[in-house]
Amino acid sequence: MSSGFFVQYGGEVATLTLEHLWLTGAAMLAATLISVPMGIALTRAPHWAKPVIGVANILQTIPSLALFGFLLPLPWLGERAARIAIVALTAYALLPILRNTYAGIRGIDPAVLEVARALGLTGRQRLFMVELPLAASFILAGLRTATVTCVGIATIAAAVGAGGLGELIFRGVASVDNRLVLAGAIPAAGLALAADGLLGVLEKLTAVRR
Repeated sequence: MSSGFFVQYGGEVATLTLEHLWLTGAAMLAATLISVPMGIALTRAPHWAKPVIGVANILQTIPSLALFGFLLPLPWLGERAARIAIVALTAYALLPILRNTYAGIRGIDPAVLEVARALGLTGRQRLFMVELPLAASFILAGLRTATVTCVGIATIAAAVGAGGLGELIFRGVASVDNRLVLAGAIPAAGLALAADGLLGVLEKLTAVRR
């Protein structure tokens, strides 16, 4: 890509990158606020784990364009494309976070929990002082997978007018201009790699022997 291309499209790439970050960040925040508490609740009622995780698994198997299409007719969501994109991305991010939160807490050595009970810790204290710290690396691994997935799927959001780097990719495909495709694909790949690297470091820092 020539310097003239960057002069012409540099500002637009920056703006669309910020839109991409906003869509992904909002979806990840919503997915985390839903999945982590739900994963914790499932460890208290494990008989619900299989059906609930199964529903999250089904959501992730729906093709992205189809899911965006299903959400378009809904009254409140259809008014703004960004809402459709955030809801769809949240749905795709639920499974890894939910599954890892549940597995991380359920995988804690029962002897550790018995010691916590013997010390007189309440259920809330055990959760925040023992279970979540020990499961943190598992939860972050789920967040890492979900974030990378969201960054990639967020490029499809441009199909419903939600913005993001997918706009450049779709325009490039429509006009058979590989420079526009790369201008959207390279920053999106960079965002995914950056998120994966950062969360990977945090995952290692929180890893503990259990």
